[in-house]
Amino acid sequence: MAQLVFFSGTMDSGKSTLALQMDHNHAARGREGLIFSRNDRAGQAVLSSRLGLAVPAVEVTDDLDFWDEVVRRRTRGARVDYLICDEVQFFSPEQVEQLARLVDEMGVDVFGFGITTDFRTRLFPGSARMLELADRVERLQVEALCWCGARATHNARTVGGVMVTEGEHVVVGDTTDALEVVEEPEVGYEVLCRFHHMRKVTAARAHAASLSPLTLPLGD
Repeated sequence: MAQLVFFSGTMDSGKSTLALQMDHNHAARGREGLIFSRNDRAGQAVLSSRLGLAVPAVEVTDDLDFWDEVVRRRTRGARVDYLICDEVQFFSPEQVEQLARLVDEMGVDVFGFGITTDFRTRLFPGSARMLELADRVERLQVEALCWCGARATHNARTVGGVMVTEGEHVVVGDTTDALEVVEEPEVGYEVLCRFHHMRKVTAARAHAASLSPLTLPLGD
């Protein structure tokens, strides 16, 4: 039977890489599917991995209706056995419900990939609906690590290396070298354990503190 499966994890946990592998595995068995993504780090209409892999995808917009899209393609004679949906946190709850309907009424397998919470640790509406409706939720086995070495559980937004907790709900960015020095403050993301996310201690802040004379032991 078809299923709605949600693969969740923080940034850097290999979600997009797994999405590409899932598509390859199903296509290798003669199945035909569609790849959808939204706000991918590499640009519009693409699904990309930090390992350097990328494939064309259908860009999900606010007005895209998954049910109508599959019906239109099948009416024209195309097979649609499965959907690969990356960045589902940016999908609307209504779009997630359309995906569930495709599973139940058309027998289309849907594999969704995304992060669950935003930089404020609040659930994305799309991810929340996926958690509510999915037949199965899988946590990515490849664990992203905080700068301290602990398992990363939260996504932090940074501006010039400083963690922020206010701003636009959706700002497209990527994880970069947390200690990189830039001339102009820029938006980036960093994965942190809960302890350091709650205390807003990024790698750059921890590095700066370790170099501060105030943290060095005093001589005799």
